[in-house]
Order: sequence, then structure tokens, then C-alpha cells
Amino acid sequence: MLGLVAAPVAATVAAAQDAAPAAQQQGGGELVDASGKAVDGEQKKSGSGGFMDVVFGSGVLGVILWAALFGDGAAAIYFAVDCWVLIKPNKIMPQTLIAKVQGAMAEGDVMKALNACKDEPSPMANILASAFQHVEEGFDIIQEAVNAAADLETERIMQRLTWISVCSNLAPSLGLLGTVQGMIMCFATLASGVPDIGALAGNISQALWTTAGGLVVSIPSLTIFYSIRNNANRLILRMTALTMELIKDLRNVEVEGDAQA
Repeated sequence: MLGLVAAPVAATVAAAQDAAPAAQQQGGGELVDASGKAVDGEQKKSGSGGFMDVVFGSGVLGVILWAALFGDGAAAIYFAVDCWVLIKPNKIMPQTLIAKVQGAMAEGDVMKALNACKDEPSPMANILASAFQHVEEGFDIIQEAVNAAADLETERIMQRLTWISVCSNLAPSLGLLGTVQGMIMCFATLASGVPDIGALAGNISQALWTTAGGLVVSIPSLTIFYSIRNNANRLILRMTALTMELIKDLRNVEVEGDAQA
């Protein structure tokens, strides 16, 4: 991507240097073109503003691109905070749920354990509930139900994380589109005959600012995505191992109705 940015910028700068002799300065300090026509002083200063001038001076498409970049950054922050809050041990496998299920299994009361799962909804509760609901069908069926429920809960967790990855991948594309727009504006300025150096510099600035904006959004988003994803994978492994430990006693547990029969 850096090569795509650097090559057009280098070409534009070289073209501007070739065109620069066309604009010369008279002895009195007035800037004139090759035909001796004076260049407007205001035109000479154009494109020399700061960041806000770059944003609002890049045309309608440029403003839309910057709005998309800011929106993408805001979305990345929202999903990062959302995943950081929800993907935690106390959210995925609450200790109170584990204690209740362990107590119920020690008593051999499957219905009590199932009610505990319904009272404290969480990914682990959903997996355990799928096991308790198939207790009459044999341990092999229970394991299959647990594996299916675990895959479903893992997919739900990863789907939330995917949005951070989407934001991190979208940002460089938006930045590259802004770079292309800036290069188009640069060459349009050069094609006018006698280039306005200030406008040309503003166009190059637009190209580089959008590239930088895309990277500023993408790099932190990508770092946060992998950090939270690795944490989620560790929690999922812990949850799976703990679930299998809790349900191993189902080999010898009978449902209350069967016991009465």
C-alpha cells in the first residue's frame, strides 16, 4: 500500500518541479507565469491551511471519505469496548453458576442444575443446559449436544469480534480511495497548464492525510482484535474443559422421574 501511495506522489512532485519554471518572480516580488501574466496572491496561498482545510477543501467526495473514516473509527471503538466488556470470565462462565451446578450435581439433582442454568443465562449455561436436557438419552448423546452447543456459542462470540476486524480492514481501503482522489486532483491541477503550487500541495496533503487516517484507525483496531480474540479462545477452552468436568457425573445420574419409577 505504501508503494501505491509513494509512486504517484513522487510522480506528481517531479511534474510540479518540471512545471515550476513556468511561474517566475519579477524583480518587484510579483509572481508571474511564462507569458508574463501575474498570478493571484490568494491563489498562491491556496492549499496552505491545516487539517480542517484539507478535509473541507477536498470536495464532496473528500468530505464523504473523511466522514466514512471517522465513522469507521467510531464503530471500531464501539465494538472493541463491547467485546472487552462481554468477553470476560464472569460473563462467559459465572462463578455463581458453577457453584450452583456443582452443588446440584453433588446431590444428583439434574433438574436443579438445569434450573440454575436458566436462572443465570450465559454461554456456559447454554452449553450445560443442552447437556441436562438430553440426560435421558445416554452420555454419548449428551456429549454430542454439548459439542454442538459449544460450537454455537463460540460462533456467537466470534461474530461479535469479526466486526472489529471488518473496521480494521475497511479503514486502509478508505484511506487508499482518498489517496487516489488526491492524486486525481493533483494531475488535474497539473493539466491546467500553469499549476497552482499551493493547490498542488493541498492535493498531495489530501492524499497523504487520508492514507494516514486509514492507518491510524486500522493499526489499533487490528491489535485490539487479535488481543481480544486470543483472550476469547483461552476462555472458550477453559469453559469447554470445565463443562466436561461438570457433566462427567451424568454417567451415573438418574432423572428424578426415572428414580421414582
